[in-house]
Amino acid sequence: MDTLTPEERSHRMSLVRDRDTKPEMRVRRLVHRLGYRYRLHRRDLPGTPDLVFGPKRKIIFVHGCFWHRHPDPKCPFARVPKSKLDFWLPKLEGNRARDVRNNEKLSQMGWDVLEVWECETKNMIELEKKIREFLG
Repeated sequence: MDTLTPEERSHRMSLVRDRDTKPEMRVRRLVHRLGYRYRLHRRDLPGTPDLVFGPKRKIIFVHGCFWHRHPDPKCPFARVPKSKLDFWLPKLEGNRARDVRNNEKLSQMGWDVLEVWECETKNMIELEKKIREFLG
């Protein structure tokens, strides 16, 4: 049973953003501080990647752990909703399957892909190591 009315749920869902999220902004600020330059949300690439490093042929996706089904069992954000499982499970699994398809397409096109998870943006030291290693 949903604890919110349909109107309250609709309002809450309308607040969910697909770009310029807090985790994405943390990654963008870190990458910029490290001296890398990038393009945002290139629509001509599968999945509309969050950060695109054209000359390096590298891409970073910043995924919300809930929406993209972070596979780490220790992730506190990748929980399953308690209500409307018949809606949420196919929706969230579909998001994950689409991410896998997009990553495969990008790899076939010659792009290297890094997925940064929302929970990883909490530890900026480890995140910086991961991004430095990826971008070289």
